[in-house]
Amino acid sequence: MPKIAKELGALAVSRLTQPGLHMVGGVAGLALQVTATNARSWILRVMVGAKRREIGLGAYPAVSLKAAREAAKAKRDEIAAGVDPVLAQKERNSLLRASQAREITFEEAAKRFIDAKEAAWSNSKHAEQWRNTLATYAYPVMGKLQVGHINREHVLAVLEPIWRTKTETASRLRGRIESVLDWSRVKGYSSGDNPATWRGNLDKLLSAPNKTKRVRNHPAMPIDDMGVFMVALRAMDTHAARCLEFSILTAARSGEVRGATWAEIDLDKAVWRVPAERMKAKKEHRVPLSDVAVALLKAMPRSDACSLVFPSPTGKTLSDMTLLAILRRANLDATPHGFRSTFRDWAGERTNYPRELAEVALAHVKGDESEAAYWRGDVLERRRCMMNDWAAFIATPMAKGAVIPMQEMA
Repeated sequence: MPKIAKELGALAVSRLTQPGLHMVGGVAGLALQVTATNARSWILRVMVGAKRREIGLGAYPAVSLKAAREAAKAKRDEIAAGVDPVLAQKERNSLLRASQAREITFEEAAKRFIDAKEAAWSNSKHAEQWRNTLATYAYPVMGKLQVGHINREHVLAVLEPIWRTKTETASRLRGRIESVLDWSRVKGYSSGDNPATWRGNLDKLLSAPNKTKRVRNHPAMPIDDMGVFMVALRAMDTHAARCLEFSILTAARSGEVRGATWAEIDLDKAVWRVPAERMKAKKEHRVPLSDVAVALLKAMPRSDACSLVFPSPTGKTLSDMTLLAILRRANLDATPHGFRSTFRDWAGERTNYPRELAEVALAHVKGDESEAAYWRGDVLERRRCMMNDWAAFIATPMAKGAVIPMQEMA
């Protein structure tokens, strides 16, 4: 049998200062360990199965003699019940670390999801749209919550305030939240059903988006107001004004014009080739330039340091808000994109140009076989005639209600 240590009292224990292991009795194997630097702590030396364990019970005197004996007895009771206290503690520590590793907020999860998916998204603006909508609407409500703690009520708190007023944005936002939470579940950060799913979940609580949203097209300028507006626009001596003017002359999307480079433009052939990666339909679009559009380009300053046709003052791409600001300052209920609608109205109501020709000019997705034929041939010169007629039309201010003679079909 092991030698039974003499049971020491609290005063005797306080006088143990010699470096080494001092058995204090009361519970077999309980000792006070004194280091060379006079640090003292409690150790329980005990056999667990076939292994000898030294189990730390805390520092002395923070842990008193009485408390150390109680802790030592509890450890021996665990061992008697078939538990290895050392292994049990390692398991608890491992579980704690695993739990801490799963502690990720919704904002952190969303940023990691976007970083993981961004390379696969064909549209470079896609990731920025994700970041902006989540930062605007989701993060203030649940950005700091652990993804494993997010429930349906949190998702509804994000969506309900904008579901009726910004239905399209809210619907996209819901899908983005769902994707982030799906990613979190697969990564092991959360479990259970996704609280942002639509079918069988939020569809029972929110109205269907297609029945809720109010369709509002981009505000467009009335056809007969174009001449007066163009006079005012051409009086502005800024790159932003020329950029907006060029977008009107070409009926192109704002982003296509703001990102236009000199390499895309052939002034000799009067053609602007917009590469597929910058087009909504992901197909190269050839734009025949009217004489007025060519003259505008030739008057634009060029710099070897910047490839953009319409750079900002800092040499970067102009923002869409810069063009919109021109219209806002004039108190006009129109948007840069709305001029495409004005062009389409003019082509349909004031000319005999075929509908398909105007659709191709707008780079709309081809529809029936008749329209597809225009895409195959590109009908560049017929479109050039149309764009020259459009440039001539908007160059002349007119009285309200004036009747414009129908153009002969080119």
